[in-house]
Formats: sequence, C-alpha cells, structure tokens
Amino acid sequence: MSSAYRRLTRKITIENLWIYVLSLLRDGPVYGYEVRDRIFKRFGFRPGKITCYVVLYKLEKENLISSRRIDEKSRGAPRKYYFITEKGLREIEKAKKFLIELAGAL
Repeated sequence: MSSAYRRLTRKITIENLWIYVLSLLRDGPVYGYEVRDRIFKRFGFRPGKITCYVVLYKLEKENLISSRRIDEKSRGAPRKYYFITEKGLREIEKAKKFLIELAGAL
C-alpha cells in the first residue's frame, strides 16, 4: 500500500469521523463507549477512544446530536446515549451528496 493511499484512507476515515458517527446514530441511539466498536464492525477501522468522545462533544456543541442519560437498572449506572438531531440528519445527507458527486467526478 502506497503512502498516498494511506494518507487518503486516514483523511477519509479518522479526520472525518463525524460522518461515521452520524451514520451510526441515524440507525438509532448509541452510548459513547460503544461508538468505537460499532465503527469497527460497520466500517472496518478503529478510531481512538478519546477521539470518539471529542467528536461526540463537538457534534453535540453544533446541535447535530443530543444526549440523554438513561438508567438501565440491569446494567448498573445510567449511560449517556447520543441521538441524531434533525440538523444532524440534514448534515449527513449533505455529506453523502458531496461524496457521491466527488466519486462521480473521479
């Protein structure tokens, strides 16, 4: 694998993690700890734990996602679940459209 291809892969995955997070949340709520594992299972790469939380924080600050603590008595302490907002749905559709147009231009 060339270094150019590795750079491209990094730019499209880790540096645009928000797209992957919003895609997961579009399918339903997710708690922070499981984001990394779900990305690996669905998209085949494993971002850093801290990186995932930074992205979640930034997405929530931009109102692309919201969070809510949910008490799951069977699991112990309440977990903070993340949900995609209407604004987040619009942003992921814009990103999807952009990537499709880019792929078509190549």
